[in-house]
Amino acid sequence: MPNRQLSGRRIIVTGGASGMGEGLVRAFPALGARVVSMDFAEDAGRRIAAESGAAGFTLVDVTLEQSVEETVAEAVGLLGGLDVLIHAAGAAPSGPAAATSLDLWSHALAVNATGTFLMNRAVFPHLADRGGSILNFASAAGVKGHPGKAAYAAAKGAVLAWTRTVAAEWGAYGIRVNAIAPAIWTPMYDRTRSEMTAEELVAHDCLKARAIPLGGRLGDISEDFVPVLAFLASKEARFISGQTIAIDGGMLMVR
Repeated sequence: MPNRQLSGRRIIVTGGASGMGEGLVRAFPALGARVVSMDFAEDAGRRIAAESGAAGFTLVDVTLEQSVEETVAEAVGLLGGLDVLIHAAGAAPSGPAAATSLDLWSHALAVNATGTFLMNRAVFPHLADRGGSILNFASAAGVKGHPGKAAYAAAKGAVLAWTRTVAAEWGAYGIRVNAIAPAIWTPMYDRTRSEMTAEELVAHDCLKARAIPLGGRLGDISEDFVPVLAFLASKEARFISGQTIAIDGGMLMVR
């Protein structure tokens, strides 16, 4: 019997044109969900949505209030309602703290923190009557900090604080809000690895082998990531809210 874990669930996935968001857009229709993918990359987003059998694709800039409000309304119309938002869109600019420019700081906060705020707020009216689930993408950087990515870490820290707050406020409406902190192997990570020298790659892999208790490497999108998100998006996760859920092989060990 096919797995219909998400049968009938109406789901918006932001960041659906690449990486983990793409993995969800490709996998969830086969689990019974109706999915609308959102992204700033229109060509890839439309192609992936069509290939996966998603209900549609909508273009969005998560940093702009009008874009978010209009795109969410369009997506809810395509889905005939809404049960789940998975907000995977984000950006991870690098730079040492002392050399971080105001532009880099503003960009990191706009995409990651403001984008989360705008998307969550936009879906609230569509979930408030029946309840539902919001899954925000955070990061271990927002918990522990991340040398070389100070602005990104600060933005993800804001995502975590926002997630806990709205989980407390919106529980009265039957809306559960959780944050995930993933460490998953993506095509972007492949590109990062391709830019390393042989010596840098050996050192990098040794570091990961020591840091990740399970397997010593980043997780697989299909095997390690999609099943967890499918559960969290399902009705079976109805009593889980306000949590930071690490999908990272045991690195963060959230307390």
